[in-house]
Amino acid sequence: MDTIELNNGISIPQLGIGTYRISPDDAQRSVKHALDTGYRLIDTANIYMNEKAVGRAIKESEIHRTDVFLTTKLWPSSFSFAKAKEAIDASLNRLGVDYLDLVLLHQPVGAINQAWRALEEAIDEGKVRAIGVSNFTQKDLEKLLESTDVVPVVNQVECHPYFQQRELKEFMKTNNIALEAWYPLGSGSPELFAEPILTALAQKYSKSVVQIILRWHVQSGHIVIPGSKNLSHIDKNLDIFDFDLTDDEIALIGTLDRDKELAGMPRIVRRLIGLARPDFNAQPQLKR
Repeated sequence: MDTIELNNGISIPQLGIGTYRISPDDAQRSVKHALDTGYRLIDTANIYMNEKAVGRAIKESEIHRTDVFLTTKLWPSSFSFAKAKEAIDASLNRLGVDYLDLVLLHQPVGAINQAWRALEEAIDEGKVRAIGVSNFTQKDLEKLLESTDVVPVVNQVECHPYFQQRELKEFMKTNNIALEAWYPLGSGSPELFAEPILTALAQKYSKSVVQIILRWHVQSGHIVIPGSKNLSHIDKNLDIFDFDLTDDEIALIGTLDRDKELAGMPRIVRRLIGLARPDFNAQPQLKR
């Protein structure tokens, strides 16, 4: 499994399994199977309501805890200093682990700075190894970086061949923030899967279009977490490390970029929780 070194020196596997919209029973089964077949990166979140199941799968797998890179996320309802600390402890309890490898702020809304300060303290306390964010735009990242010396190790965002996040990636590269892709397959878009460039590459390498897209992610330096409850799909998603796309082929896939979201999660969430933008300025500065 290929890995990426994060800006704090910790290595993260480039390919993992996500558990978004997967029921507890299916999550336990999928994560257990993934770990048994070679996956070592597991992504969950408080809001997914399957942390307990993920924890059970890790224990059942008998893979040593230090060999599993475990990520969870805090929902904006926990974005105060005290609530964020409580939420971290609650996730540790639900997952049945002594520490978390990575904790993300799930959305760029609410009391960002208070929650970030709680994550920083969790690192100092040994409860968390690395901290990052999810769904942050460049402006969101700029605001956070103005108020802290602890740079997020990752920003987990929607990313796929139709939405390649070029400008955001360039900013993140400058600040040594890794891109972690959710919806890496464009939510299974039939239009994307039928793209002639991708189908031709799939035929050339005797792979599926899904495997071509995942290989493009890995060679583009992304961390990628496709979710599935289909055990065969989980196996096939892992089978992408026996070939390399050429530079020209990577460039061809680059031409598919439409700068088009297929989910638009941040805007949806902002409407749901009734917040237009993050409330950075209301919070104290977090210089360490």
